[in-house]
Amino acid sequence: MDDPYKTLGVSKTASAEEIRKAYRKLAKELHPDANPDNKEAEERFKKVSQAFKLLSDPEKRAEYDAAARAGFGPGMGAGAGGRGGPFNFRQSRQQGPDFSDIFSDLFTDFGTQTRQSPPRKGADVRYSLTVDFMQAANGGKHRVVLPDGRKLEVAVPAGASDGQVLRLRGQGEPSPTGGPAGDAYIEVKVSEHKYFTRDGDDVRLELPITVKEAALGAKVRVPTIDGPVDLQVPAGSSSGSLLRLRGRGFANAKGKRGDQLVRLMVALPASDKALRDFLETWNPPSGYDPRKGMRS
Repeated sequence: MDDPYKTLGVSKTASAEEIRKAYRKLAKELHPDANPDNKEAEERFKKVSQAFKLLSDPEKRAEYDAAARAGFGPGMGAGAGGRGGPFNFRQSRQQGPDFSDIFSDLFTDFGTQTRQSPPRKGADVRYSLTVDFMQAANGGKHRVVLPDGRKLEVAVPAGASDGQVLRLRGQGEPSPTGGPAGDAYIEVKVSEHKYFTRDGDDVRLELPITVKEAALGAKVRVPTIDGPVDLQVPAGSSSGSLLRLRGRGFANAKGKRGDQLVRLMVALPASDKALRDFLETWNPPSGYDPRKGMRS
C-alpha cells in the first residue's frame, strides 16, 4: 500500500480539514469525467480515493500511524525498527507490547482476515446527478461515474424533485473483508426551466396573450410537460388571471399527478398605431375603476 499522506500530498500532522481540501483538489483534477480514457489518471484517482478513505476515518488513521511507528509502514515489508522479516504480534511482555488487537482491524483492510474481525459492509459512496426540468418530470436513465471510477446507470423516477436522494443497494464500495458491498446514494439536482417552475407537485407557467384574446376570449396553444395542449381563455380575462389544467403536473410517490397553473399575462405590441388610435377614442364604462379596491 502507498503512503496515504504522500498520495494526498499532506503532512502526517495534517488536520482533517487539510486532508479534505487536498482530496477535493486532487479528485477534481483526476476524476474520470475530466480525464476520459486516461488510465493513468484513473489509477491515481483510485489511489487518492483509497488514501482519503483511510485518513478521513480517525480510528483507521490512528491505527495506520501506530503501525507506521511500529515499523509496519507503506509496503508492510520490514519489522519493528526497520529489521527484515515479519513483525511478531504475539511478543512476550519482555519483548514489547502485543499489537494484535490494535492492528486486527487495520490488517483486515489490507486483505488479511482475522478471527477477531467479522466481515464488514463496504463503504457507501455519494454522487450528485444534475438533470434538466423535463428529465425530472418524465424520468429516465442516466449514467454517472462513481468516485472509484465505476460507471453506473441510474433510473431517475418520473416526478423526481431537487435534492431527492436515490439509494442503490450494493452499488457502493466492496467490502475488504468479504462482507456485503456498500450502497450508492445519488442526490438529484434539477436545473431550472426557461418558463416552467415547480410548486410542490404543480407546475406553474406565465402565458402571454394578446389584448384581443383577453377581451374576446380565445382557444390558445399552451406548453405542458407532456406536450402542447389547447386552453380556453375566457372572454374578459385580466392579466394575472389563473387557469388550471388538471393532471398536467408532476407525479408524486403514489403516482398521482399535480396540476398545471397558467397565469395569463396580457402582452401589448411594441408599436401598433391601430391599437393606439382606438384606445385614444375609447373610454371605460361609466363608474368603472380598476383601482377601486386599493383605496382606503
